Amino acid sequence: MILVLRALGVGDLATGVPALRALRAAYPGAELALVAPRWLTPLVELVGGVDRQVVAEGLGHLGWSGPPPAVAVNLHGRGPQSHRMLAGVRPRRLLAFANAEAGWHDGPPWRAEEHEVDRWCRMLGWYGIPADRSDLALRRPGPGGLPTGVTIVHPGAKAAQRRWPPERFAAVARELAGRGHRVVVTGSPGERDLAAGVARRAGLPAEAVLAGATDVGELAALVAHARLVLGGDTGIGHLATAYAIPSVLLFGPVPPARWGPPPDRPWHEALWAGPRPAGDGPAVHPALAEVDVPAVLAAVDRVTAAARSRPVAGRRIPAQAPDRPLATRR
Repeated sequence: MILVLRALGVGDLATGVPALRALRAAYPGAELALVAPRWLTPLVELVGGVDRQVVAEGLGHLGWSGPPPAVAVNLHGRGPQSHRMLAGVRPRRLLAFANAEAGWHDGPPWRAEEHEVDRWCRMLGWYGIPADRSDLALRRPGPGGLPTGVTIVHPGAKAAQRRWPPERFAAVARELAGRGHRVVVTGSPGERDLAAGVARRAGLPAEAVLAGATDVGELAALVAHARLVLGGDTGIGHLATAYAIPSVLLFGPVPPARWGPPPDRPWHEALWAGPRPAGDGPAVHPALAEVDVPAVLAAVDRVTAAARSRPVAGRRIPAQAPDRPLATRR
């Protein structure tokens, strides 16, 4: 068995997809188990090639009752806690970044400023496992009962410094609705009031507010059949990349060089004003605050034009073990 730790969020899982695909190719006959939170299960099913999900809601003791894995892979972080979590299941081999505090001196050094996709591809490459950093596509689920062809405005983010002002999101949403876009506003259950406020300012109907109404799998389906995605430096931008949906993403304080979409895909654009000194308290970061509504609307025009002229290409996504759904266990 190959046991892989990636117990984080949507963007973290999406940026780890090339590394997961590389591991699937390197160990084609082995069972591949991914350690991740239960709420991510619908998204794990869209990765392909993962046979089993081991549920863990964060770092700590991993309740593992099976035999020691042949290989454990730390795609979570630099350690030491994540290293120790995997060492606790006694794998025959551990693939991870070097970390003296964890007593682990094998593996490449950690580079703090590296793009998150490249980080894990480089780590596996150090162990002789090649990875394709462009292999970011996810399975495209059917829309079910969700609307298709919508423009998604996603104003929330975990950290207040990464949230573009809601009145600016509303101004963009109002303009796009005037151009004929069917705009919906998404977010977590805790962001429903924020989403409702953006919709109200934009003059959108109440049914345009989908915040708190979709789980992560439904959000992926919504993005997969969308017209455009507008949001901050958060997970929905990575879903837009995975499904090649035109996107405009607003960055700050972290630069897009670390978490942004691939720079060679002009139908995705990351906006930020460059390095700026940190502001006070939880206020929006100056690098994000300097991005104005006209700049975002201009970026929308560019990504939609690029999407119309791009070549049509597909990528094979590996299947799960045949004839059975993804297994989950603690």
